[in-house]
Amino acid sequence: MTQSPDYSFELAAQARGFLRIAGVDEVGRGPLCGPVTAAAVVLDPARIPTGLNDSKKLSAKRRAELAREIMEVADFCVAHASVEEIDTLNILQASHLAMCRAVAGLRTSPDHVLIDGNRLPRDLTLSAEALVKGDARSVSISAASILAKEVRDALMVDLAQQYPGYGWEKNAGYPTKDHLEALLNLGVTPVHRRSFKPIHNMLCQEKSVSN
Repeated sequence: MTQSPDYSFELAAQARGFLRIAGVDEVGRGPLCGPVTAAAVVLDPARIPTGLNDSKKLSAKRRAELAREIMEVADFCVAHASVEEIDTLNILQASHLAMCRAVAGLRTSPDHVLIDGNRLPRDLTLSAEALVKGDARSVSISAASILAKEVRDALMVDLAQQYPGYGWEKNAGYPTKDHLEALLNLGVTPVHRRSFKPIHNMLCQEKSVSN
């Protein structure tokens, strides 16, 4: 039986004296284009939406419903790190930058932060702990994963209208077959991550051909 995320990590932190617990998650490390997006969520323990889970385990319809519920009952912030920041810093540090921005954007600063993954952002000055597979273990992180995915997917739909043909409204910028074929046929756009290997290699090939 698969275990659903619960509020136990938040309760454990509260037992240690932390009152306001935020869950943080990011989405968009793997795509070849677009920003990386993070969300921070502080849930009201008396009004936790039913059915929170890792955003990847939810249907698009259910994820959208839960996102609306979360925004109605929680303190939340969604933030990004840009393509330029990804290329300058690297994707891990850009993900951590987006996480720090999301935490900083909450209405009230949390006392403790639960972060999905195995590493804490080095610039996060608050008390924090990393939870591997946290989006499937903590409802606060699940809520953050849902908001981050909803916001980034919507942003990629907008970018798909600006740069048609790459299928970003369906693949969200991930290196799917249709995206890779479009890169060969249409070329690299300004919102592609030049530090990522497939894009870097294409640009190097173009440069060598033009020389």
